Amino acid sequence: MTLFSSVALGIVQGVTEFLPVSSSGHLAIAEQLFGMDGASDIPAFFDVLLHLGTLAAVFVAYWDDIRDMILELFWSVRDLSRRTAPNPLPPARRLILLILVGTLPLFLVLPVKDAVERLGDNLYFVAGALIFTGCMLYLCDHVVTGRKDERDASFRDVLLVGVGQAVATCPGISRSGTTITVGCLTGFDRAFAVRYSFLMSIPAILGANLLGLKDALESGVDAAEIPLYLLGVLVAAVAGYACIRLLSLIARRGKFGVFAVYCWSVGALTLAGMLLKRGGGV
Repeated sequence: MTLFSSVALGIVQGVTEFLPVSSSGHLAIAEQLFGMDGASDIPAFFDVLLHLGTLAAVFVAYWDDIRDMILELFWSVRDLSRRTAPNPLPPARRLILLILVGTLPLFLVLPVKDAVERLGDNLYFVAGALIFTGCMLYLCDHVVTGRKDERDASFRDVLLVGVGQAVATCPGISRSGTTITVGCLTGFDRAFAVRYSFLMSIPAILGANLLGLKDALESGVDAAEIPLYLLGVLVAAVAGYACIRLLSLIARRGKFGVFAVYCWSVGALTLAGMLLKRGGGV
């Protein structure tokens, strides 16, 4: 691990984690079309730390919401012990419930997790998924802005967003782009659709990395490289925070078009590259 690779990987992680371009799709394309080893060359422990760095970016960007939800957890325990409950529920407590319900569809993916990951070996699928992502982003720009937020979004609404998040585990489909678009389609206010998408990423990122932490530790940690790991984490957190703010601004203004064109272009070029490779007998 070099200083350059630590910084570069931190930037890539921070940018692709939140911008709606599907990091998994790009990795699959790079590995197969250009003969790159991709994630296999990244130490497993460093990979986990990079994801935790982007998680820290979410905490910084939405600290007010997260602080209020933490406080509401304590108040809810107190209310349960007293067998009382406020009516209506405070917005922060209702937001906790909405995030928990929206995360449930991810559990449906666990039994087929390996099969979903293997989809990345099929670049025709990945290219189609990127084109689909572009269509979702284009649709998001043309949806009439709703008014729902944590006060009146229903469990059905967030379940639909959660299904979108589950579908976005497929390589080539953007998690942020899909969840924001589905949120807007269900009538979310654009600002809330973005905020909910990123807050809902907390249990998803945390859960995925807790599952991978055991294997990462078993693969070994080079103590001499820990300073470089920490630098990469810091870079990932800063880049992730910048991208969260950028995407929030873009989504509110309904300007996803540039990302839609980008995903269409990458998808089409990938298809063309596969066809040329096939035609050339490579």
